Amino acid sequence: MDRRTLLQIFATLGLARVDTSMAAGIDPRRQGLVRIKGEVRINGTPARTGQDVHAGDRIITGADGEAVYVIGQNAFLQRSGTEIHFDLDPATFFRLVSGRLLSVFGKGPRYLALPTATIGIRGTACYIETTAMKTYFCLCYGTADVVPTIDPAQRETIQTHHHDHPIYINADPSMTTSMVPAEVMNHTDAELEMLENLVGRKPPFDINLPGHY
Repeated sequence: MDRRTLLQIFATLGLARVDTSMAAGIDPRRQGLVRIKGEVRINGTPARTGQDVHAGDRIITGADGEAVYVIGQNAFLQRSGTEIHFDLDPATFFRLVSGRLLSVFGKGPRYLALPTATIGIRGTACYIETTAMKTYFCLCYGTADVVPTIDPAQRETIQTHHHDHPIYINADPSMTTSMVPAEVMNHTDAELEMLENLVGRKPPFDINLPGHY
């Protein structure tokens, strides 16, 4: 088989991938790492713009690192000092080991594993900051089922339209209530709009109105 024939085959396969992805509502030109800054590693190797992110991948941002990436109809802004594992187990979408992550999700249920909780989300957006003992969780909009690791009986279903119920989720067994109210912090509506635009959507609110972050 000559080189020209091979190139034609590869081109056809590429077009087929584009057509299939478009039919699923996914723009393949906007998949993977859209923007990186500073130290960003995937599975221990320095990342590059345009690189795909797959199930089983581990993404780590250094002290000066930041990454924006798209997986299907989901988009992420991973801040510095963050480690996340995209799970091979279909029951868990990702495990956030530590750090800070802003996420917007397409339709359908997904489960997020954190050091202090398991969170089931449905077509929503959220901002998370987590350590081994304490998690900040803001459901920016949508619905989420929050199950604290320290006491699953304290589970709570949260529904919000615009950052209505941010919480801390603690892993301190001496606390009577593992989940306590918090304030909105460290993420903005403009960032949510940027992520939603990457997957062809808009946030369910007007960021031009007074009081938006």
